[in-house]
Amino acid sequence: MEALTEFLGTVSGYVWGPPLLILLVGTGIFLTIRLGLLQLRLLPYALKLTFSKNPDTESQGDISHFQALSTAMAATVGTGNIVGVATAVILGGPGAVFWMWFSAFFGMATKYGEAVLAVKYRIVDARGQMAGGPMYYLEHGLKQKWLAVLFAIFGAIAAFGIGNGTQSNSVASVVRDTFSVPTWITGIILTVFAAIVIIGGIKTIGKVTAFFVPFMALFYIIAGIIIMILNMDLIPAAIGTIFSAAFTGEAAVGGAIGAAIRYGVARGVFSNEAGLGSAPIAAAAAKTDMPGRQALVSMTQVLFDTLIICSITGITIVMSGLYLDDSLEGAALTTAAFEQFLGGAGPIIVAIGLIFFASSTIIGWSYYGEKCFQYLFKNPSLLIVYRIAFVAMVFVGATVSLDVVWTFSDVMNGLMAFPNLIGLLGLSGVIVYETKKITAKIKEEKEQARSGN
Repeated sequence: MEALTEFLGTVSGYVWGPPLLILLVGTGIFLTIRLGLLQLRLLPYALKLTFSKNPDTESQGDISHFQALSTAMAATVGTGNIVGVATAVILGGPGAVFWMWFSAFFGMATKYGEAVLAVKYRIVDARGQMAGGPMYYLEHGLKQKWLAVLFAIFGAIAAFGIGNGTQSNSVASVVRDTFSVPTWITGIILTVFAAIVIIGGIKTIGKVTAFFVPFMALFYIIAGIIIMILNMDLIPAAIGTIFSAAFTGEAAVGGAIGAAIRYGVARGVFSNEAGLGSAPIAAAAAKTDMPGRQALVSMTQVLFDTLIICSITGITIVMSGLYLDDSLEGAALTTAAFEQFLGGAGPIIVAIGLIFFASSTIIGWSYYGEKCFQYLFKNPSLLIVYRIAFVAMVFVGATVSLDVVWTFSDVMNGLMAFPNLIGLLGLSGVIVYETKKITAKIKEEKEQARSGN
């Protein structure tokens, strides 16, 4: 087993190596240029659309704009926001936070492009529900079904690890360490919760995440804001360290700038999933009259996930200076940093945040995995088999060591990106066309509002 874990670790290193990271960021830069800095130009409108009540009840779709965003946020805001950021700073130094921001900025354009194609090429399945995502735009848009099948295989497998077992394992571990609750009890609670939500399908998932995600995000953000306010004098030095280390490799593994770039970009992408092809599966379920409208809402996901939530973790760690302590790793580093600034409340806040983040990831990824499975096996009656297996994995993950599962799923997660990015680049003309349509529509709506019509 140890040999298998080591082998998969090597494979993961290759999959998540420079070629994929360059392709991920490069695609974001390419789309940013083609779309004319859309993530800046239309961000105010996108935020307004995100938090406005969706009046569209006639367009095709299963859930609202906000519910689609919340489902995607539920899947992406997970252990990466607490554990992943800490690991990036440990391995890449404070400069990794800058490169996380860098990749997130261009990742907003990637996320937008994914959602455009997801809505554009979505279909109505045998159950009368929307089905979309890379599988469908690779088959119907790019006309490359073999790439669609590959993506679906990778996604269906990755869901059990990255989106399930490893998340429940993280929750069970932190609950045991912080509150002395046995892992099997946590496993039962998580399993029951997951079963109630997942068996209900996308409409139940959408309703639960629309309530759950804002609460969990605000909880962690408010804690971070309190730390910033109480320690405002440390912020300038921390930001300065992040920027200077980004180009010097200060405190990175081997002191190399390459480490800051690699781990900052890798952990940023791991957190917000821009380019991996997972989030557009949720975007495809949204009620919307135009692909570009939902895509603008989806774009804000990267802003909330990386540029806000991950930044809180990263800046707090750099402010504390504890990243220089070799004895602290992952969640332990984030916990120690919060404890330094908030005392005994710090570890509890991190623990509760991790519980919320990881639990929500299980819900979101259940939908991703199910849709990939549905694409491969068209028989709707088989979906209950997948859902039962997924729910069972929640308990297994909470009670068993999953080093091999984590690494294998990490490989599958990375492999999802390759066919998806090929689709984004190959269909970039479609993305530009749909962007022109939504831009013209926004201009028309503004003119109507000014004229009072």
